[in-house]
Amino acid sequence: MRLFAGTQFDIPPTCDRCGALEQDCKCPPLPPPKLDPQKQTARLMTEKRKRGKVVTLIKGLPAEGNDLPALLTKLKSRCGAGGTIKEDQLEIQGDHLETARSVLSEIGFRTKG
Repeated sequence: MRLFAGTQFDIPPTCDRCGALEQDCKCPPLPPPKLDPQKQTARLMTEKRKRGKVVTLIKGLPAEGNDLPALLTKLKSRCGAGGTIKEDQLEIQGDHLETARSVLSEIGFRTKG
């Protein structure tokens, strides 16, 4: 409910782009703003899993403002390994710490670890 709903001061909300009422607006939603890679720090680490499997983890990059699936695809192709995204962290199968660090540095991310 709006603050002045039902009074003479009630002004229904309108779209900033087309000027139509929000309920009648046909404008497509705006894409989320992209974050600058140079202002972000990726935390790299390796983790040993069951049966001696090693996984390279990349943490600290928020999903909003970053295209994590595209970044994961680039990392997987450069490392020649599989991987996945779990809870805003990238996982690459195997010990690919140096390769991941070089790929992220090429893109412009700061790295730690």
